[in-house]
Amino acid sequence: PEVISGSIGITDTITPIRRLCRHTNLYTRTIESVDLGHRSVTGTASFGSRQCHLHWDHLVISLGNVTSFAGQPGLAEYALPFKYLGDALALRNRIIHTLEEADIEPDSELRRSLLTFVVAGGGFSGVEAVAELNDFVRAAAKSFRNIEPAELRVILLHAGGLILPELPASLAEFAQRLLVKRGVDIRLNTRLVGATEETALLAGGDRIMARTLVSTVPSGPNPVVAGLPLKTERGRIVVDPTLEVPDHPGVWALGDCAAVRDVKTGEICPPTAQHATRQAACVAHNIVATLRGQPRRSFAFTALGKMGSLGRRSAVAEIFGVKLS
Repeated sequence: PEVISGSIGITDTITPIRRLCRHTNLYTRTIESVDLGHRSVTGTASFGSRQCHLHWDHLVISLGNVTSFAGQPGLAEYALPFKYLGDALALRNRIIHTLEEADIEPDSELRRSLLTFVVAGGGFSGVEAVAELNDFVRAAAKSFRNIEPAELRVILLHAGGLILPELPASLAEFAQRLLVKRGVDIRLNTRLVGATEETALLAGGDRIMARTLVSTVPSGPNPVVAGLPLKTERGRIVVDPTLEVPDHPGVWALGDCAAVRDVKTGEICPPTAQHATRQAACVAHNIVATLRGQPRRSFAFTALGKMGSLGRRSAVAEIFGVKLS
């Protein structure tokens, strides 16, 4: 999210995979199909090269989720997704372009639409995005002669009664008060159901005239994962405690695409990096153990906590049970 406002540089957020995996052959291809029977993966042709077929002894499926606008008409065409680094750059460029247009727009209604920015989703992604967007819009607008601060409208839509439902209520309320103080219009119990080029459509028939709509709707399973003949739970591949897929020796799954049970709570692990990186280490250990005929280990990890950035050197967190704001 900080890439939107520029408070963190683009190159500071990423590490090239080739630098991380120096002794690995990398195929940067779109996956066409996975044949579990023949133990092979087919990748698309690229830049005039041929289609590639790779055979495996062990296959690790870690494709993660994809943005899904299913059931919400117009979002795929008119809403900006917010999941990848490229999405943050696209949003930053969109804000700048919108301010440029508003600065010279004589029509008051169109000008109001241009200066209205809507973010849908009050979870971590939506709150962090709206915080950085709000900071950037209000800072950037100072460079435009004809835009007054009072004309800017940044709106956060949330279907629940309190943003950041993953955090304790006291921290969520702190975040809510801070964002409102900084000019964000938070609309609770308000659900986005669709969009047109000029409006955000809300449940109940209300509309918000806006030319910039960001949607952080829940992600859906990767189409490749959804097409595999494997048992799933809530769209995620079922795995055993060692993260191997039952009835498919040598096939493993981890991260957002895997239904990994927490050994303590019995619940499916949340789709967070702190869980995924430790699942990856567990799978690596178990593949080596399998090759050497040694015992495998079950995945066990207690979450360290949750954190949410609120822009401009502000944040909320619950770490080892300690609440910080």
